[in-house]
Amino acid sequence: MSVFGKTSGFGRKAQDSSNPMQDIEVSSPPDDSISSLAFSPEVVQGNFLIAGSWASDVRCWEVRDTGKTIPKAQQMHNGPVLDVCWSDDGSKVFTASSDKTAKMWDLNSNQSMQIAQHDAPIKTVHWIKAPNYSCVMTGSWDTTLKFWDTRTPNPMLSLQLPERCYCVDVVYPMAVVATAERGLIVYQLENQPSEFRRIESPLKHQHRCVAIFKDKQNKPTGFALGSIEGRVAIHYINTSNPTKDNFTFKCHRSNYLATTSTQDIYAVNAISFHPVYGTLATVGSDGCFSFWDKDARTKLKTSEQLDQPITACCFSATGNIFAYASGYDWSKGYQYNNPQKKNYIFLRCANEELKPRGKKW
Repeated sequence: MSVFGKTSGFGRKAQDSSNPMQDIEVSSPPDDSISSLAFSPEVVQGNFLIAGSWASDVRCWEVRDTGKTIPKAQQMHNGPVLDVCWSDDGSKVFTASSDKTAKMWDLNSNQSMQIAQHDAPIKTVHWIKAPNYSCVMTGSWDTTLKFWDTRTPNPMLSLQLPERCYCVDVVYPMAVVATAERGLIVYQLENQPSEFRRIESPLKHQHRCVAIFKDKQNKPTGFALGSIEGRVAIHYINTSNPTKDNFTFKCHRSNYLATTSTQDIYAVNAISFHPVYGTLATVGSDGCFSFWDKDARTKLKTSEQLDQPITACCFSATGNIFAYASGYDWSKGYQYNNPQKKNYIFLRCANEELKPRGKKW
């Protein structure tokens, strides 16, 4: 039986505050905090994981069924890499950087070339595969959303945002963009990308991450939005009963101290939905990951606490592997940064723990 068919008992044997869940450690991680993780699409034979980091690099590993990770290649930017994504056929990786550029990395030739330019750091990058067009969408702190044909230097389309772009998710034909000052915009991507609706944010504090979820027909139907205030909002785009269906829940918070009636609150750094079950994972500045069933409105699991924040997470295409990265997220300021402290990426068998309770799949 392969290691990813097991639910426990693999990884390190000794209890370790950097890896209290004893998950599989990815070899040769980046030298600075990991900003984003993404697994190869299902059309690719095997599993490949990419990670962008504040060390200005993007790295690729092959993940074997045994749990062994093999470093395959690496590319550089001239500034921290803030986001990464795959093309739908798995042949290319797209990277967004604070150097104001986005690049396309051809994995077959191991060549990287610039495909986008903004007037400020590029915070997000997504590949869009539509029936009548394909493009790369970039969101920037220059308050624009741009769409690029990778063969030409100028954008196909540029859309003005109300504020700086903070986080984005795309599941065709929907895109959700969250900006500074709690802006929230839904775009439709059919025929030509255009604004569909502006939504009043259900959260009262700065947006940190967003992830689109699908309905039973596999169509995008809503999104989960995380904030710096340890809270997640579940929001449906078209629902007949928004007051019933839309809700928020608290997460990544410490237990109340009876002596002072206080509670530590941590940022939700990333959200990822399981591709099969539709359940979700959240990771936070508290150094924990949690699994949730939004339909049953229940928590499925919370991890033991790592000795540093969890900065990014993702699921493999089939959902059997959960990847998460630990490193400093600057949530406590520069004085808490320890450059000597190692950054990690861990892999965990996710199938059983993410199954909705009481449902058959």
